[in-house]
Formats: sequence, structure tokens, C-alpha cells
Amino acid sequence: MTTIPATLIPGDGIGPEIMEAVLAVLEAAGAPFAWDRQQGGMAGIEQGGDPLPQATLDSIARTRLALKGPLTTPVGGGFRSVNVRMREAFGLYANLRPVRTMVKGGRYEDIDIVLVRENLEGLYVAFEHYIAVGDDPRAVAISQGVNTRTECERIVRFAFGYAVRHGRRKVTLVHKANVLKALTGLFLEAGRKVAKEYEGRVACDDRIVDACAMQLVLKPEQFDVIVTTNLFGDILSDQLAGLVGGLGMAPGANIGPDAAVFEAVHGSAPDIAGKGIANPLALLLAACLMLDHVNEGAKATAIRDAIALTLETDRVRTRDLGGEASTMEFAAAVVRRLDK
Repeated sequence: MTTIPATLIPGDGIGPEIMEAVLAVLEAAGAPFAWDRQQGGMAGIEQGGDPLPQATLDSIARTRLALKGPLTTPVGGGFRSVNVRMREAFGLYANLRPVRTMVKGGRYEDIDIVLVRENLEGLYVAFEHYIAVGDDPRAVAISQGVNTRTECERIVRFAFGYAVRHGRRKVTLVHKANVLKALTGLFLEAGRKVAKEYEGRVACDDRIVDACAMQLVLKPEQFDVIVTTNLFGDILSDQLAGLVGGLGMAPGANIGPDAAVFEAVHGSAPDIAGKGIANPLALLLAACLMLDHVNEGAKATAIRDAIALTLETDRVRTRDLGGEASTMEFAAAVVRRLDK
């Protein structure tokens, strides 16, 4: 079997232990990755004084593919967000956040929604400054957002392309063009233009972001693929995760023209690190997205099917899902399903 070079970043807190569980499942599934293990977050600082070491960046530049656990950006010390730096370094413009019901019997059933978030622009460019008034140097805070037509069209085209490849029926453009008429009005305008290219193949509608948030709670089945700007995508993706059990069930992918980074989007949970009780599902599902990305969809499907059987038929679950399984016990149960 031809191997595929990939960068492995275990992460901080619970990162190393959930990564160990994920690697066990990937090995059982015959995943073709040849790992280059690198550090980031607090481990990167301990090793070389930088939460995103140059060696890690060089590895991703070489492999163009990475699987990473949760990384901690230290408070203070002038360090920028590790995730933001990584996205900027490799032009990872598309953030893919699929959510699907995996544990039945909750408040919502049959959730299957994909959110596509623009990763590089919007209000998160953080062009910010203060204006002094009198003796208060921070009397007024000003922040500017930036959206370009080129980037708006690119992220919407990514969403429609994803919908076509995966047999999705509809793309919803989420905006705030009724108030932010220039910043998100441009996004809506560009989105509608791209949608015309897919008429007859994928339907398109749009929602104001606050209405979308409400309707996701009241009637989530009306949504299929959602595409939106950076800030709105950040908020709505966490809301979507809440519909299926929380961030522990939500994988993420950051995709650009020259690299792709797959991740668990939850935090490093230092309060439970080392206890062996963390849920590895988010990172495992991110690894499935990584398999899809390298055209190993059959292996990704096998893992997803094994997860479903483990959760619902075998009733093996970690504590956050109402079970008693440890991190590695859950992984072992998935491996047993793969071996059957």
C-alpha cells in the first residue's frame, strides 16, 4: 500500500491521549498515513519557545496534510492564536464543520448539517485600535472587518462544490446584510452570483444570522449546507455541535489550495488530562474527514459505521455520553467492530 506523508500534532492537555486512541483506530482501519510527529501549543513552547514552531510549519509545508489535537495559546506573552497563525500561513480559507446525530434519544434526532465557514476575512482580521478621550487611553474601541468579493465567491463556490460531490440538496447563505450592508452585503451578493452557476443541481436560499440561529433550534431539518462569514461561522458551528451533544462530537477541517489541517475543535481540557476519560470522537471523526480528503472514503465509511455500532449496538460510550468507557476502551471497542 502506498503511504501518504502527514504531519501529526498530538496537542496539549487531553490531546496526546485522544490522539493515541485515534491512531489505534486508524491502524486497524488500514489508514495509509506515514506520520511526521511535531509539536505545537504548550508543548511547542516547552520545546522551543514558540506555540507554533518553525519545524511544525516546515513539516506541514512538506506533507500538505496534518492531523492535530487541541492546542493551547498561552495567555499573555504576546502569542497570537496558534490556529489563526496556521490558517494564515497556509491559506486555509475553508473551515468545514459537519455535524450528525450519533447518539439517539436526545433532544434532536437525525441532524445532518454541514457548515462551511470562511476562515481568513471578516471581523476576525482584527484591525482594531483605541481612541483616547481625556485621561482615558481606551475610551473608544474601533474594529474593522474586511470581506473581498474574490474570497466571498471562493468560499461559496467551495460550499456548492462540496454539496455537489456529496449529494447535498441545498446551500443556505447566512449573512447580516440588513445591518452590515457593505461587509456582509457583499458576501450575499457574491453568494447569489455563484449560486446561479449551480441552478438545477443545488438549491440556494439565504438567512439573516439571528433568524438562522433561532431556526436551527426550532426546525434544524430545513438546513443542509450552510455557508457564512468568519465570525458568524464560528458562532453557528458551536451551536450546531450543541444539537448533537457538544464539541466532543464535532470534527473540523481547515482546507486551502496547498494544505489541509484536520482537528478536534474542542479545547485541551486540562482539568481531565491524564485521567483517560476524554472522548476521542471529535478527533476520530476529523481523521475520517482526512481520509475522505485523500480519496480513502471507504476506510472513512468503515470507521464511521464502526463508531455507530459501538455507540448504539454495543452501548460503549465515554462518560460525557452517559457511559463508563475510558478513552482507550472506547477506541478498542471501535477496533473490534472494524475487525468483525
